[in-house]
Amino acid sequence: MAKFEDMRLKSDDQLSADLVELKREQFNLRFQAATNQLERPARIREVRRDIARIKTLQTERTSAVKV
Repeated sequence: MAKFEDMRLKSDDQLSADLVELKREQFNLRFQAATNQLERPARIREVRRDIARIKTLQTERTSAVKV
């Protein structure tokens, strides 16, 4: 939960940059999994959840602006 609170403190641009980086990492992890070179399979889940957290924050912020 502390990680989510840290993400809340970041600006929209920082969140977007983090999202791009996480998507790149997710692609690389998928590629490693396909070639059986993955060292930490749990990292795929962590990255996926971090992406979801960022998207949730972005949605919250856009909804708050519209209201």
